[in-house]
Amino acid sequence: MKTISAIQFKVYCLTLLDQISLEGIVITKHGMPVAKVLPIHTDTAKLIGSFKGKIKIKGNILSSRARWITER
Repeated sequence: MKTISAIQFKVYCLTLLDQISLEGIVITKHGMPVAKVLPIHTDTAKLIGSFKGKIKIKGNILSSRARWITER
């Protein structure tokens, strides 16, 4: 995994984003890690909304149908 100081990241940000690997980049300040930049996996991003119109919801999905006994 690549490690880079915050100052270097600021200078080379756009270049680093073009070359980012799956492991990502750890950004440090004064030698201590403060952030990690990871690429977005496009394979999983394609799943969002992919089931629209293919799934039907039956019943109330917000209810467990369990009856609760409460004290009055």
